[in-house]
Amino acid sequence: LMERGLRIVSGGTDNHLCLVDVNSRGLSGQKAEDSLHAVDITCNKNLIPYDQRPPMEASGVRLGTAAVTTRGLEEEDMCILGNWIADILEAPDDEGVAKRVKGEVAEMTRRHPIYV
Repeated sequence: LMERGLRIVSGGTDNHLCLVDVNSRGLSGQKAEDSLHAVDITCNKNLIPYDQRPPMEASGVRLGTAAVTTRGLEEEDMCILGNWIADILEAPDDEGVAKRVKGEVAEMTRRHPIYV
């Protein structure tokens, strides 16, 4: 995500969670959450430090790795996932991008089911 120009609020990750500032993309956390949910990527809108937006709108999204590591995704898969997230945040209203990402997410989840 950082390589794609998104700011991780803590400057990096020390645990399984990261808080991404989406305000730099002109998005609210709510819009980012809705756009990512539409392609089956789960996140939560979240306030960032010194957030100027109200809590129900927010300027960030919180992402966690617990569910994807449970599925068996590895470092290479995480890079792919990060690029999908960046693709959606760069073009949240582009139906072509959303359709492509949703299809690729579906394929990855088929290869890595929750229960085997």
